[in-house]
Amino acid sequence: MSTMRFEIVTAERVVYTDEVNAIVAPGIEGELGILPHHAPLLTYLQPGEVRVIKEGQETSIAVTGGFLEVLANKVTILADAAERADEIDEARAQAAIQRAQERLQRRTADVGLERAMTSLRHAQVRLRVAQRRRRPGGGAPPPSGQS
Repeated sequence: MSTMRFEIVTAERVVYTDEVNAIVAPGIEGELGILPHHAPLLTYLQPGEVRVIKEGQETSIAVTGGFLEVLANKVTILADAAERADEIDEARAQAAIQRAQERLQRRTADVGLERAMTSLRHAQVRLRVAQRRRRPGGGAPPPSGQS
């Protein structure tokens, strides 16, 4: 099966790097599937789950937005923030959802609605990715090529 080079990079670190068979990413207008030898592309990403398929195994990574670039059989995601499923603490993600929901209910002048909604979306993505790891077939251990 054909492969392509894939990296997810944040300002702090390289979150994932490996040769993969397919990627599904949360594009700004919906899910975006990328296969080897995809046409060049540059697009925004919205907060969501990046699914990486390698040799029949799927790995999930939560991203909070950023950019995706496809060029010369290499896919690079420059993410605002990103976490692999095995790095996410479910209890902390659930607590973050609760805090964001409470801020939305209070809606005082000092709490921006957009900021509270963004926090809620990010926490929900993190929790969904962490829970996916626990489901059968919901994710594989990190590949050996990761940093």
